[in-house]
Amino acid sequence: MSARFNKILIANRGEIACRVIRTVRRLGIRSVAVYSDADGGAMHVDLADEALRIGPAAAADSYLNVHAIVDACLASGADAVHPGYGFLAENGEFAEACEQAGVNFIGPPVAAMGVMGSKDAALDLAASVGVPILPGYRGADQSDTALADAADDIGYPLLIKPVAGGGGKGMRTVESAPALQQALASSRREARSAFADERVLLEKFLLRPRHVELQIFADDHGNVVHLFDRDCSIQRRHQKIVEEAPAPGLTKKLREHMARTAVTLARAIDYRGAGTVEFLVDSAAPGDYFFMEMNTRLQVEHPVTELILGSDLVEWQIRIAQGEPLPVEQQRLRASGHAIEARIYAEDPDRDFLPATGTLTRFRMPAVDKRLRIDTGVREGDEVGIHYDPMIAKIIVHGDDRKDAVAGLRRALSECRIAGLPTNLSLLKRVAASPAFAKAEVDTAFVDSLGDRPAHMDEELGLAAACLFVLLEQAAASRRRGNNTEDPYSPWHTLAGWRLNAEAEDVVILHTHEREVRVPIRYEASGFRLTLPSGTIAASGKLVDPDRLIATIGNRRLPAEVVRDGSVLDVFIAGQHLHVRCEDRDQPGSREDSVSGLLVAPMPGRVISVPVERGASVEKGQALMVIEAMKMEHTIHAPTSGTVTAISYEEGDLVEEGVELLAITPSGDD
Repeated sequence: MSARFNKILIANRGEIACRVIRTVRRLGIRSVAVYSDADGGAMHVDLADEALRIGPAAAADSYLNVHAIVDACLASGADAVHPGYGFLAENGEFAEACEQAGVNFIGPPVAAMGVMGSKDAALDLAASVGVPILPGYRGADQSDTALADAADDIGYPLLIKPVAGGGGKGMRTVESAPALQQALASSRREARSAFADERVLLEKFLLRPRHVELQIFADDHGNVVHLFDRDCSIQRRHQKIVEEAPAPGLTKKLREHMARTAVTLARAIDYRGAGTVEFLVDSAAPGDYFFMEMNTRLQVEHPVTELILGSDLVEWQIRIAQGEPLPVEQQRLRASGHAIEARIYAEDPDRDFLPATGTLTRFRMPAVDKRLRIDTGVREGDEVGIHYDPMIAKIIVHGDDRKDAVAGLRRALSECRIAGLPTNLSLLKRVAASPAFAKAEVDTAFVDSLGDRPAHMDEELGLAAACLFVLLEQAAASRRRGNNTEDPYSPWHTLAGWRLNAEAEDVVILHTHEREVRVPIRYEASGFRLTLPSGTIAASGKLVDPDRLIATIGNRRLPAEVVRDGSVLDVFIAGQHLHVRCEDRDQPGSREDSVSGLLVAPMPGRVISVPVERGASVEKGQALMVIEAMKMEHTIHAPTSGTVTAISYEEGDLVEEGVELLAITPSGDD
C-alpha cells in the first residue's frame, strides 16, 4: 500500500525548483522551498507554500549543506524531499541523512547512488556485465605520478573527469603530456568546489562522437522501463546546450542495444526512481557505443522526454517514492512526434562562454502553448549573480516530426527578448539555423564546427534602429521642453542638428562589442538620412511607447524594441538582438579606454589560485591567476613575456569585473 506525502521540501533552486513545486501543487501536496541569502526574493521562494532560509549565498554553506537542509525538513514538517538536479541530487550522504531523520528521499536507494554516483565504480560495474567502455584509468592512486603514467598508457588526447557529479564541471580535454598537470589541478579544484570530491579518472578521448542517453525508471515492484533515447551532442565546455528526443539517425538495432544495456544496468543495482544512462556513439563507426556514466537523478533535459510521452516525470518520481508501481508497462509506451530543448545561459559566447552577471532589465519569452514550454526560475528585474549555475531558462518545443520541431525552435528563439546581460541566444539561433542541424548532422564538436561568429548582415539594421531610437527620443524631449516654455516654437528647442542657414546635421556614436561606429545624421523633412559603414540610408519612424517604435529603414517598415539602461541600448528588430552603448551626446568621448582584458577580471568572482609571485619572470601564455564564478574557473594568462610587477589580489579575495588583477613589465622579447 502506498503512503501519500503531505508536504515535500524541494532541496534546490532556480527553474528545477519552480518546476517541481508546480507538480507538487497539482498533486495537492504542500511545498516547502529553501533559499540562501542570495535567493530571498527568488521565484521558487514566492511559488512555494512556505520557505526556509538555509544559509549564506555560497552554495557550500547553503544548497550543499546537508545538515542545514535536513534541519529545514524537520523544522517544516516535510515528510519527503525532492533534490531536483545538481547540488545534492546525487549525494549519498544526503540521501542517507534524510532516511536517518525519517524523511523520504525522492530518488534511488543509497546503495545504487553509491555505485552509479561514482563514475569509476559505474564503469567497473558496466564492464562486469559486458557493457562496452572506453579505455581509461580508474585507479585509487590519485597521485600526479600515477595519473601521468596512466595518461601515457592511454595516449593523447584524453579526458579528465571528476569521479563525482556531472554537468561538465571539472572536465578537461588534454591534448599532450605537458598540459596534463595544469589541467589536473584545475579539474580537482572545480570538482572539489562543485561536488566536495576532488578524485578524477582518465578516459580516452573520442573525436567527434555523438552523446546519446536513455531515460530509465524503476519501481519497488521489480518493474524497469526505458523512456526512449535523447541526443545531447550539442555542447560547449562539455555541457549540453541543445537536446532532442528521440535521438535522430540511429538504427533500430543500435537503439535496442542501448535500451537493453540501460535496463540491464538498472536491474544490476536494484534501482528505483528516475535515472539516465549516458553513452558515446562513435561517429567513425556508428554501430559502436560506449557507456559513459549513469546519472542517478532527473536530468536538465527531461522535458523533451516528457513532451514526446505526454507525461510528467516528476509526478512519476513522487508516485514511485510513495510505493506505487510504474504507471505504464514498456510495451505500452509510445513516443509521439519530436521535441527539442535549448538552454539559455547568462554567458558571453564571444569571450569563451564566460558566465555573465547583471540585472535582467528585459526578460520576455514567447507565448506558451501546447507545442511550446518555457522552464525558468527568473523574472524581469531579477539579478543573476556569481554564486550559482548561469542557466536562466529552457525553451522546449514539440513538433509532429523533427522538421516541424526545428522550425518551432527557430521561431521561439527569434521571439526571445533578454536584456541587461550577455546570453548565448545568438549562438542558439546559429545552431538552429545551421543546415547541418537541420539535417541532424550533429556531434560533440558541433559548436566548434560553426566557426567564428560571422559579421551579421543585419547588424546595420540594428545600428540604424538604435540611431533612430536615440533621435526620436531626442525629438520627444525637445517637444516636451518647448511645451514647458513661453516660446514653444523657438529653434533652441528643436533637434540638436538645427543650424542657421545650413543643413541640419548631427552624429550618433555607438559602441558595439567589437568596434566604435560613428553615424553622421542629416535631418530631412521626412525623417533622417543615416550614413552607416556600408552606405547612406533613409530612416524614419515613431515611438509608440518609451521602448517600442515603428521604424522605416530604407524600404523596410518593421517594429522594434529598444531597452535603455543608462547609455546601454538593447535593440530587438527582425528577430535579431544588438547590444550597444550610445556615447553621451553632450560629452563625446567620455567613455574610458578599456583596459586589456588579459590582466583584468573578466567577470566577478573569487580568486582561487595565484601561482606566481611579485618579481617573477613569466613567459607569454603562462598561468598567472585563476578566478572562480558560477562553479566555473577562468585562468588569467600572461599576454607577453616579462616580469610581474604587481599582484593586487590574493587567494580567497572577491573581485569585481574589470578590476586590475596583476601588472607585467614586458621583456621586449615578443
